[in-house]
Amino acid sequence: MDVRVDGKVAFVTGANSGIGRAAAVEIAKAGAKVACIARRIDVLKDAVDEIEAAGGEAVAISCDVAEAAQVEAAVKQTVDKWGRLDIVVANAGINGVWAPIEEITADEWDQTQGINLRGTFLTVKYAIPHLKKAGGSIVVVASINGTRQFSLTGTTAYSCSKAGQVVLAKEAAVELAPWGIRVNAVCPGAITTNIGQNTWGRNLDSIRIPVQFPERRIPLTGNESGKAEQVGELILFLSSPNAGHITGTEVWIDGAESLLRC
Repeated sequence: MDVRVDGKVAFVTGANSGIGRAAAVEIAKAGAKVACIARRIDVLKDAVDEIEAAGGEAVAISCDVAEAAQVEAAVKQTVDKWGRLDIVVANAGINGVWAPIEEITADEWDQTQGINLRGTFLTVKYAIPHLKKAGGSIVVVASINGTRQFSLTGTTAYSCSKAGQVVLAKEAAVELAPWGIRVNAVCPGAITTNIGQNTWGRNLDSIRIPVQFPERRIPLTGNESGKAEQVGELILFLSSPNAGHITGTEVWIDGAESLLRC
């Protein structure tokens, strides 16, 4: 299946590494111009260089997705540069603090919700007026946690933010359908990325429930995690005309991992 998005303009948050970078690269390879979004311009250099080296067009834009004015400005900068907006990938996020519920501070809770859920809301909110002009696609990057898996103790703040993202995608899918805007969520399981750098575990042993899983932790691959590129390819598909009748749905991409530990 030839998946193309020629002539389209994409806005990808958290594009400096992992799933965000993979999505930006795949979308650019398929013909779109890509605005790569992250808090620091310097960390976006490799992603933009990779896209341009392959003959694509990209720009790096500094933006904290939890700050409304910055998100609005980043979307405007993208539209001012290329004249349109067609694809939005709301990917920026953190694992945040993983800890017993009574030990999570209000500030820690707010930080996780602020980046993951508020950031997704702001990204969608400020993109909508531009997407309404010709229709388009929004893909929200959620997780198996909070959507099909609830047994990873300590992840309450993270899981709630991810469940909220899926609800936001479903609500937006119905609301925006009359303008030809499709909204879907992808829910990755274990994927090889550097998200562990923004994960802070605390006293997890005190709430861990001992279980014994099969040797094949991920039924499809054994113990081999998925690749960011695989998620990027799924995001590209959902962003393309090939997925033209798909909206309001979550797609789990985890090799059936979450079915072993619901």
